[in-house]
Amino acid sequence: MSAEFIDTNILVYAHDGGAGAKHRRSVELLRRVMQDGTGALSIQVLVEFYIVATKKLGMRSQEAEAVLADLGTWAIHRPRHADLISAAGLERRHKISWWDALIIHSAAEMGCTVLWTEDLSDGQKFGTVRVRCPFP
Repeated sequence: MSAEFIDTNILVYAHDGGAGAKHRRSVELLRRVMQDGTGALSIQVLVEFYIVATKKLGMRSQEAEAVLADLGTWAIHRPRHADLISAAGLERRHKISWWDALIIHSAAEMGCTVLWTEDLSDGQKFGTVRVRCPFP
């Protein structure tokens, strides 16, 4: 089974009990990919999560660090210089944000066919990576 790339917003909603249906759906999705062993993310996602969790969710640094530690068993893309150059090309070609381009590139580099996010259009395809939004 192919890896499924999880974007920052899914992690944030999973740890935000006040996010209602988005919280519930994110928790379900994370549980499934953890159980299947298909979860993938990048250093970028981990950094963004830590910042949002501590600054916007009010999570203590130690709590956010524990989440990062738990995710250490997942497949993690660690972008190199060449990855940044490739993401810049994606940004221009698809007229998307730099951050989204870097996420898409990371997902592609890891062989993911699915990118779970709400930041792009559901069903949109970037090469072999298809965007899926878990929220109806």
